[in-house]
Amino acid sequence: MTVDSVMITKIVTVDMDDSLDYVRSIFLKARFHHLLVCSENRLEGVITEKDLWQALSPYVGTLSETDRDLATLQKRAHQIMRRHHPTVSRETMVEDAAHLLLDKDISCLPVVTQGGMIEGIVTWKDIFRAFLRQFPH
Repeated sequence: MTVDSVMITKIVTVDMDDSLDYVRSIFLKARFHHLLVCSENRLEGVITEKDLWQALSPYVGTLSETDRDLATLQKRAHQIMRRHHPTVSRETMVEDAAHLLLDKDISCLPVVTQGGMIEGIVTWKDIFRAFLRQFPH
């Protein structure tokens, strides 16, 4: 089985200069935990929900919030994204993708063409679901 059969093709991307306030608004509305950062549909990096919360002040949105805390929302996506994130192609075997996730201790793999164009994303949950389909109960 290849990544093509389990990847998500309806993805949400952000631009490198999008603010963390914008990134935060996406994560607050969405049911996913990874955003691909792109420039002209080419992958530049990955932001996980965890990356975002680590970059923001813990006082944002609280009574203790200060101007300094709010300033963290004005940082840009490129300032916190993970560059040189491992990727896979549609033809990658699901087992190989699973090993890559574990070996690199990451939770998603962007699916890209040889030219770096974004085609989708596969997460550890997608791979786990594919594995479970092989063993229905």
